[in-house]
Amino acid sequence: MLTSVKSNPILNRLPKHLLQFIKPQNYEDYSAIDQAVWRYVMRKNVDFLKEVAHKSYLEGLKKTGISIDHIPNMYGMNRILKDIGWAAVAVDGFIPPNAFMEFQAYNVLVIASDIRQLEHIEYTPAPDIIHEGAGHAPIIANPEYTEYLRRFGEIGCKAISSAKDYELYEAVRHLSIIKEAPNTDEADIAAAEKKVNHLQNNMGEPSEMALIRNLHWWTVEYGLIGTPETPKIYGAGLLSSIGESAWCLTDAVKKLPYTIEATFKNFDITKLQPQLFVTPDFAHLSLVLETFANTMTLRKGGLSGVNKLINSKALGTIELSTGLQISGLFSEVIEDNGKAIYIQTTGETALAYREKELVGHGRKTHKNGFGSPIGKLKGINLAIEDMSPRDLRAYDIYEEKTVTLEFDGGIIVSGNIITGKRNLQGKIILISFDNCTVTHNDIILFKPEQGVYHMAVGKNIISAFSGSADLESFNLITHVPTSKTIHITKTIEQLKLETLYQQIRDYREGKNKTISKSKVLEQLIAEFPKDWLLPVELYELAFIANESELCTVILNHLKTIKQNNPQFERLIDDGLKIVESKK
Repeated sequence: MLTSVKSNPILNRLPKHLLQFIKPQNYEDYSAIDQAVWRYVMRKNVDFLKEVAHKSYLEGLKKTGISIDHIPNMYGMNRILKDIGWAAVAVDGFIPPNAFMEFQAYNVLVIASDIRQLEHIEYTPAPDIIHEGAGHAPIIANPEYTEYLRRFGEIGCKAISSAKDYELYEAVRHLSIIKEAPNTDEADIAAAEKKVNHLQNNMGEPSEMALIRNLHWWTVEYGLIGTPETPKIYGAGLLSSIGESAWCLTDAVKKLPYTIEATFKNFDITKLQPQLFVTPDFAHLSLVLETFANTMTLRKGGLSGVNKLINSKALGTIELSTGLQISGLFSEVIEDNGKAIYIQTTGETALAYREKELVGHGRKTHKNGFGSPIGKLKGINLAIEDMSPRDLRAYDIYEEKTVTLEFDGGIIVSGNIITGKRNLQGKIILISFDNCTVTHNDIILFKPEQGVYHMAVGKNIISAFSGSADLESFNLITHVPTSKTIHITKTIEQLKLETLYQQIRDYREGKNKTISKSKVLEQLIAEFPKDWLLPVELYELAFIANESELCTVILNHLKTIKQNNPQFERLIDDGLKIVESKK
């Protein structure tokens, strides 16, 4: 699928369903303008960030092989990243949060391989290779932070989403794509922003995924480290934004100590952040993450976990006290005194133990759903799972016995026992019945004509999480995004401008020293008078070569551009400052 897949053994560990999100980087598609955008942002960022970013940033640029002059090649990045235990893959913009987190859990950096347009050089709402490659990649060289990222992914991919979360994801993805795409109608952007705002303001009770996504935003994307008075930058969103990295350190942005309270602070990706959170060190990030994880149904289970899975309308798993795991689309739960006493799935369901599907209990066996009582037998303190073989025989829970089992809460299972399955500790985890009827009060939950009834054994639900217990149990290769990154056909004029950029790039890199810088400048002034980045690159070459006359002509041209286009003034001045500071 990808040349990058061949270069890093870490990628060989990825489960099959994650491969559907990976796309080729197609390095040859980057134009000379794209390369110039990368170079400008990196030169400006490194110049500024060397004073205000966490020390791991500059160290990480060296360790991860990120070049200031060239857009990273995924193949080359992977050869270097494997030495610090990571890998990188290219994707198309935003991918679903659970998938993003799961990549992270496997120590794989997800990189949106497209690059922002020159018009959006300071900031783009769409993830791009500047954000991912120049923001995320350098910091992962820090051991404490890299473990936080991996652990975050491991926990985050189990977070349960709501049905509205996916709708919001698609809306945000669509907005980021059209805002970055050239020639998008302003009315279309306004409509997309309106939809995102409406969804954000009508999400209802936040899901686990929404809450942990907040933690991710305020740390991995927009985190500060140190003290609120003298913070340093480590968040990728700040490291990759030449505008926001400077603005975030001003008094206009409120600095708050990073605590679990950040979980409940929402964000807007289309706007500058009014406040940021400061962690004293990277180890503190893991402490807050563990505090949040303790609130998740991944660790708490119970009735709440089942209800969250039902509301998610997505594939999920519950784990019982015996270790039996039930994966499917949960549709119903019967409760009694705040406890789940019966669970029901709809459609294909699989049973597993320790993330391995039980033989004979995959989707084909349970293609019409799965239902089972949860809890203890009525009037008996000893749970079925804790019964010895002698206890089981005493209660007629034995092969070829006809038995009626009444559970606390009123679930009654009557039928002929066929056999049972035990876990590695010898506890019985599943009992199969023939000629079985399951009822709750006057409601029939299972009838003999439905076939063999497989009853899960467990006194309570200890965990509930998103996704399947065994990743091989279900066909998870189903992702079809509603929006794809827009790539327009380039005009003749655009191709001409790219040619000029390429000529200057070739000159700087020594590939063609016969190119006349003056003639390139003349053509640029005549045909592309608004372009500001190539004149800055030309000025750099003239300045280094002490070509004072050419420098004067270029500076006069840039002065005219600033007068006619005030929005470029700071970008031009910053570019010139970097050039002149190098001598």
